[in-house]
Amino acid sequence: MIISGLLKTTLLDYPQHVAATIFLGGCNFRCPFCHNSDLLEGTDGLFSKEEVLTFLKKRAGILEGVCITGGEPTLHRDLEPFIREIRSLGLLVKLDTNGYRPDVLKDLCNKNLLDYVAMDIKSGRTGYAKAAGVPGLDLSHIEESVDFLMKNTVPCEFRTTVVRELHREDDFREIGSWLAGASAYFLQSYKDSENVLVPGFSSYSKEELLHFRDILVPLVPSTALRGVDY
Repeated sequence: MIISGLLKTTLLDYPQHVAATIFLGGCNFRCPFCHNSDLLEGTDGLFSKEEVLTFLKKRAGILEGVCITGGEPTLHRDLEPFIREIRSLGLLVKLDTNGYRPDVLKDLCNKNLLDYVAMDIKSGRTGYAKAAGVPGLDLSHIEESVDFLMKNTVPCEFRTTVVRELHREDDFREIGSWLAGASAYFLQSYKDSENVLVPGFSSYSKEELLHFRDILVPLVPSTALRGVDY
């Protein structure tokens, strides 16, 4: 278990819950707009599992849940026992995932180990490989995870970080058809930072993001903006 970061308290990462966020190192994608590029190789573990669990025990009366993010958490073989230890403290568990390992996602959900899942949708099917930074990406893994979550096995959300240089109207028309009827879908405004894997990207304006939302709403009524001031 490569634990590369710990946000001790957040009101944003786990909807409607006070949570801590645990960042696991290593990822199988190379999204050029990734703002956690320092986690991609998964070589730097800053905390031991024991240190994190000790912290969570001390804060169990304050925290309601834990968000496990990355990197890509499903790459870790010991993810399940780690989640079990967190849940033994009476804490809810939210998993952030790119959906490329549907076998792991399904197994954790079928064992009732996850209370909430947030899955990234990098783009429409046509532009997915480019947005994920993986030429020749096998989209069937992503589709399998989407199909599973769309059955409402576990409370979930889908989300897309919208990047001006990577996304166009047609991408959201594709996504709308793909996620039709999803319980929650968010368009997140791209935020530039010094940690972005490939510099030079930019965000859309609020008005442009609202236009994309309007394209989606007929098929995905739950679509909303995140990280944008109304």
